Amino acid sequence: MTAATAHGVDTGRLKAALDAEAHRIVYDQYLPDTADGLGEELRCISEVDRAHLIMLTERGIVDADRAAALLRTIEELRGQDFAPVRATPMPRGVYLAYEGHLIERLGDGTGGILHTGRSRNDLNATTTRLKTRGPYLALLDAVDRLAGVLLAKAEEYRDVVMPAYTHGQPAVPISYGHYLAGVAGAVLRAYESLLDAGRQLDVNPLGAGAIGGTSVPIAPRRTAELLGFSSAAPNSVDAVASRDFVLDLLSASAVLGVALARAGRDLSTWTSEEFGLLRVGDTLVGSSSMMPQKRNPFLLEHIQGRSTASLGAFVGAASAMTTGGYTNAIAVGTEAVRHLRPGLSSTTDAVTLLSLVVAGTEPERERMTDRAVDGFTSATYLAERLVLDGTPFRAAHHLVGETVLGALESGRSLVDAARFAAVDDGGLAPDRVAAACAHGGGPGSTADGIRALGARRDVLRAELSDRRTRWADGAALLSQAVTEAVTSCRPA
Repeated sequence: MTAATAHGVDTGRLKAALDAEAHRIVYDQYLPDTADGLGEELRCISEVDRAHLIMLTERGIVDADRAAALLRTIEELRGQDFAPVRATPMPRGVYLAYEGHLIERLGDGTGGILHTGRSRNDLNATTTRLKTRGPYLALLDAVDRLAGVLLAKAEEYRDVVMPAYTHGQPAVPISYGHYLAGVAGAVLRAYESLLDAGRQLDVNPLGAGAIGGTSVPIAPRRTAELLGFSSAAPNSVDAVASRDFVLDLLSASAVLGVALARAGRDLSTWTSEEFGLLRVGDTLVGSSSMMPQKRNPFLLEHIQGRSTASLGAFVGAASAMTTGGYTNAIAVGTEAVRHLRPGLSSTTDAVTLLSLVVAGTEPERERMTDRAVDGFTSATYLAERLVLDGTPFRAAHHLVGETVLGALESGRSLVDAARFAAVDDGGLAPDRVAAACAHGGGPGSTADGIRALGARRDVLRAELSDRRTRWADGAALLSQAVTEAVTSCRPA
């Protein structure tokens, strides 16, 4: 037995290992969660502190030397990955332990100025937005990738004819590319919805205080700039009470998840031996531990399972929020928010898996064509030809229906059974019919549709790039301001 066989790479039927990205999603879920939630919280708090101190200094509210001392200590903690704070007891939460460490290091006269004009309420509202940026961008990047894969494969397979199915039965001829372009339309709408939902992430709540703002003459627009936000919250109550962006993001993810699950079901059906319309590559299927003949496209089941997680997360978050009044509330700011990351993460996984499957799946062209012919998918087109020749539609519908029945009973094709119709030789071939159906967004217009979808994707990609750039520019601007503040004041 070779090492490859021992490790399950070569199963006899399958000669390649599972795709590494798919492996991470479906198998590494059983590994312990190693995410550093405490470190992420402390990094976000310190990022807000840096911006807040720069603003307080620029406004003349805090002495520059004391602000510089605080900034030096914060930078030192960031360099140590907050090791001293991690070792500190936290009976009243992370923030007070962190602030307490700074006061212990620098004294109350310096460490105690950090919270000037601020509350944990607006701080938490701000850090929640900062922590959401990473998983939000990961989801959008995955959606953009899926849209690109769908459009590329739609173009590649736009002339590969297949039946469209309604109620599980062959209906009319389309192409596999036309189907993929249809799914791409749903994905791009979700892309746009996610970008719309994310606009609330760009509103800076810092400055709202506990709920009533502050009498300290702070400048929320400056902290917004330093933290990459596009604007400052105009109302202090709304700033600390609302986490609507959580619901909006989960809602948009849930709608996307529905489309993913439906596409997953189609692909699962079409890859079955009974249909045999698609073949998934060896790196995207699994084997059976007992049955050596099996090629299981099991990633499609993971897609269907994970795509619904955001819906459950939405229900959980919305249910939690309804228990809190419109003010700062733990049920809203903590209990509801905790559903966000798992929902976004599972949706990202589902999107990623579908990208892999679509990219690694090939249509069985002859089988698709045969099913389009054997399923009499050109019957509607035949009826429409009769209508254009002057036959009332219902009469044409009845005549073609009888013709199909006669063809089935006699074992003939639709072409042979429809000699009465004025259709050019070969005119009922599914590829000819699909090409002729160019109106109403039919398969004959697939090329134009792909171009329009590609242009729409370009617009959405530009908006995503602008948002990512603003966040990165804010971080760079803040780091520069901190460096200048620290170097302009000598340590005492």
